[in-house]
Amino acid sequence: MVAPWTWTAACPCNDGKPDHGTPTIDVSDDSASLEGTLERIVFQNPETQWTVARLSIEAGGEVTVVGSLLGVRTGTPLRLHGAWVNDSRYGRQFKVASYQTKSPETRKGIERFLGSGFIPGIGPELAKRLVNKFGLDTLEVIGKHPDKLRTVEGIGPSRAQSIAAAWVEQKQLQDVMVFLRGHDVPAAYAVRIFKRYGNDTISVVRQNPYRLALDIWGIGFLTADRIARSLGIEPTAPERIEAGLVHVLGQLTDNGHVHVPKPELLQQATELLAVSRDLLEEPLRKLAIGERVVCETLGDRGLCVSLTTMWQAETEAATALAQLLKTPMTPLRIDLNDAMIWFESVSGLALAPQQRGAIEAAAKDKCVVITGGPGVGKTTIVRGVVRIFHEAHKLVALAAPTGRAAKRLSESTGSSALTLHRLLEFQPQSGQFARNAELPLDADVVIVDEASMIDISLFHALVVALTPRAQLILVGDIDQLPSVGPGCVLDDVIASGAAAVVRLTEIFRQAASSAIVVNAHRVNSGRAPDIDTNKQNVDSDFYFIGREDPVAARDTLLELVAKRIPNKFGFDPFTQIQVLTPMHRGDLGTITLNHALQQVLNPPRDAAAELRRGDRAYRAGDKVMQIKNNYDKDVFNGDIGVISRVRTRTGDDGDQLDVELLDGRVVSYEKDDLDQLAHAYAVSVHKSQGSEYPAVVLPLVTQHYMMLQRNLLYTAITRGKQLVVLLGSRRAVNLAVRNNSNRGRYTWLAERIRELSEV
Repeated sequence: MVAPWTWTAACPCNDGKPDHGTPTIDVSDDSASLEGTLERIVFQNPETQWTVARLSIEAGGEVTVVGSLLGVRTGTPLRLHGAWVNDSRYGRQFKVASYQTKSPETRKGIERFLGSGFIPGIGPELAKRLVNKFGLDTLEVIGKHPDKLRTVEGIGPSRAQSIAAAWVEQKQLQDVMVFLRGHDVPAAYAVRIFKRYGNDTISVVRQNPYRLALDIWGIGFLTADRIARSLGIEPTAPERIEAGLVHVLGQLTDNGHVHVPKPELLQQATELLAVSRDLLEEPLRKLAIGERVVCETLGDRGLCVSLTTMWQAETEAATALAQLLKTPMTPLRIDLNDAMIWFESVSGLALAPQQRGAIEAAAKDKCVVITGGPGVGKTTIVRGVVRIFHEAHKLVALAAPTGRAAKRLSESTGSSALTLHRLLEFQPQSGQFARNAELPLDADVVIVDEASMIDISLFHALVVALTPRAQLILVGDIDQLPSVGPGCVLDDVIASGAAAVVRLTEIFRQAASSAIVVNAHRVNSGRAPDIDTNKQNVDSDFYFIGREDPVAARDTLLELVAKRIPNKFGFDPFTQIQVLTPMHRGDLGTITLNHALQQVLNPPRDAAAELRRGDRAYRAGDKVMQIKNNYDKDVFNGDIGVISRVRTRTGDDGDQLDVELLDGRVVSYEKDDLDQLAHAYAVSVHKSQGSEYPAVVLPLVTQHYMMLQRNLLYTAITRGKQLVVLLGSRRAVNLAVRNNSNRGRYTWLAERIRELSEV
């Protein structure tokens, strides 16, 4: 009997015909095949279809199989391709790379297959009656002659029709999955694609596989391009060029740009697509007509191109801020000088002239920027503004871009502070903010700390949610690295001239005794930090350890984190010591350091559960970071937590781990979600923005030359609260200090604000 459907890898000849001996997909060195009947499903993730099942094999007995098995039911005969693996907890298992379903070849097999419930309307009893009536031809009757079903007791016209429709739907599902796997689409992505397009999947993918890069999370242009090639789409096809242009713009956005001059876009797209530059003009014009990109002339930059979402964020943010600035200020109904004297008396602090000036600006101007380095009194100013505004019966909202920064702001002011996402009531299901122009924030004053981290999209969401009566106070350090996301918001607001700007320069006496603060300011002013080991005070909070060789530096770093710093200073290596590094790759990059630090601090333990994703192992106790925004889970790029529990397959549970975030929330991750997590024993300096750590260890060697910049070194030093250890090469430190040629970002926010404010 011919199988009603099969799931198989594509034949290498790609002739569209049935495979000439189905190839297997190697998942290890011992590629293998296995045949049997699915006895029972132990667990199946409804999102990814990751399945743990028991298979009865022809030789007798049962084996455990694991893998993505979409649409496979109990009683289904299978031919599996993959490899045998040894699970540390559950022993020998068969890991499925691809599979084919086969039709049952016995009456009992057909009865069990139909009685498994995969076709609504057919249960065990009806399956038995069908087999008694049609015997070995039962499946062919359902698929090709459904009218005959009405001859079976209990099946009327409507029930026969619904059974036939369910059979066709299952057939379509399998056809889609065979098509996708035939074009080398991984099983997890295939599930996502089918969930998005349903039975239209084949037509959608054939017509324009580049839609996958836009619609399916995890699939980028390069993956879609590979699928397109397997479908025979020409390199010069307009849809390929359009997708390539959008991909390049997306990469530029990821690098911080809101727009890019057209010649630069075309140059990068030409290199990516390997086509003539002349072929890019018409697809770019169509993208603009379709409102996927915006082309506009921006000063001496000439014609520039931006993704429509970025253009909207920047233009609407500028409009909202300009409107805010035009609305008259509501004056404080108290004497400001008396209020500052009162604050000094209740806080026990004496305000310096610059701090008084900052508080005066906050009381008089609609938009204020307070900026300065460590130890210059920003925290005292914010505390004073909050206390005085509360006394004046102003509604004050406090926020910061990250959970850790919000917590620190709350502790320093004694008032509740939220992340900007929580303040604006982010809605994970829609990916939108509940607070907007139609439902603005109920606040007279909004104070945002660590404002240098705000990208243009978040700034747009914030300013459109302010009422015209509100004040906006941005507090941050403009000399730090710019935001991870696109834009230079804090710099642009200052450059617009529309905000009152208070630059704090005076280092207070207590902060001046800290070598961390002193050296941070030395670096920021273009002078090398004091790293003379002969002069270093044994009781200092800033140290330099010279290591020219990167491997030797790595060995020293492991010793510092695991032993020397905990023994001398008492810092916990998991929760209080943070390794920061300029790059992801190399002997002292995040990838290598995280692996090495995990082996030292949290090695594998007998019988302890762990989940693996590629070459990464995730264990209870591991420090991890979210590296992609996940709106469904309400976690965002840069959120850090500790794995509190790892659950491997037991009973009805699937592979899963729980992460306790810094704000106390616990977020669960399925195995297929682990590409969203990275270990955080060592993180990039960029990812550390908005955070402070009791102790920071920063390796810096000439191997990092591409990232050796003054603002990077300055940002890293200012992350340490009680201890900073520089480890590496004097030459690398000096190179970083001298390199102040920061790569600029293409933005136009300052110009837009200035133009709108002058009208």
